[in-house]
This record gives sequence, structure tokens and C-alpha cells, in this order.
Amino acid sequence: MTEHILGLLNNRIPREHYCRDPFKFAKEELLGAYLCSNIDGVLTAGKITELEVYIGSCDKACHAYPNKLTKRTATMFRQGGCAYVFFIYGMYNQFNVVVSPEGQADAVLIRSLEPVAGIEEMKKRRHTDDVKNLTTGPGKLCQALGITARAHDGINLSGKLLWLSPNTQKYKFNAVPRVGIDYAKEYKDKPWRFYIKNNLFISRQ
Repeated sequence: MTEHILGLLNNRIPREHYCRDPFKFAKEELLGAYLCSNIDGVLTAGKITELEVYIGSCDKACHAYPNKLTKRTATMFRQGGCAYVFFIYGMYNQFNVVVSPEGQADAVLIRSLEPVAGIEEMKKRRHTDDVKNLTTGPGKLCQALGITARAHDGINLSGKLLWLSPNTQKYKFNAVPRVGIDYAKEYKDKPWRFYIKNNLFISRQ
């Protein structure tokens, strides 16, 4: 890892940015930003290459629809700039960024990363030497970065354990339907999944 990359990863996206329009924020600021973790003193990080937007008020694919506050969704109603991490299928953690003012419930699921730091540690955690298989999926990237619902749900994303560093450029992207939400009726085909064009680190689905 170069000093240039290390310098980039030491920055933080300002907390107030997380309460902007969720689609604009996702496309302009989260794509190409860096998701970083420091677990037991080991830095791992990846550039965000793919994500999905979820809107609590109207989106039938969102856990909080229709603005439903439960024990599971409580984190989504906090002020933007914290992590919403949930456990699914008894196997996988899923990392989301809360992107709305307190009392709303909008979040962005991070689907894929391009590894940039701590790659050897990621390989150990994922039990694979295939770099393209380390972080190309929401469950994979959580395992690679050591992110769990138990330890990190609700954590401030401007801190020292788990944080987001800003991108350094704007990327051309594709907009397509989200994955695995056939139950969401008219919302299942909304093109609310965005990924960087021509990037090799995109989920397979």
C-alpha cells in the first residue's frame, strides 16, 4: 500500500453529507469512496464499486417500509452517517450506510468493493487467494473487512474502527434493478442499483 493510498484512507466523509439526497449522495459520493475497517489493529479497505439505494417511506424492498420502526430497523432511523449492519440467512452480514436525517429511514447497501489495503488479511478471513472473490458481494465484503452486525450495527462512520473515506473522482456508472427483491412488487424493477462501468470488482448477480 502506497503512502498516497494511506493518506486517502485517513480522510473521512463529513457527517453532514450523509443527509443529502440519497440517490445523489450514492452516485456522486459513495461510488468510488473507500470503506475502511481497523479490526484488532489491522487496516483493511476497499473502493466502493457497487451499491443499492433503499428508501424507507415508499420502497417495498426496504426493511423499514413504510417507515416502520422496529428493533431491527431502529438504526435506520438514526441520523445519517452510521452503519446499518444486519445478519441474514443465519450466515451473512450485510453492510449499509444510513443516508437520511434522524427520523427517516433511507440506506445504501454496499454490494462490492475493489480491495486496496490489507489484502493479505482479507485472504485469511475469506479463506481464498482469489483477489476477485474477496469483496464481490455484500456478505463477502463484510467477512473480508471483519464487519459484523453484533459489533458494528449503529457505529459512527467517522470514527476509527469503521469509516468511509471520500472518493477522489466521479465515475461513470450503470443503473440497473436491485438484486433478490422479487417480493417488492412495483419497486423490484426500479433501477436503484448502481455500479462503476468497466470495473472488474462487481458482484456476479
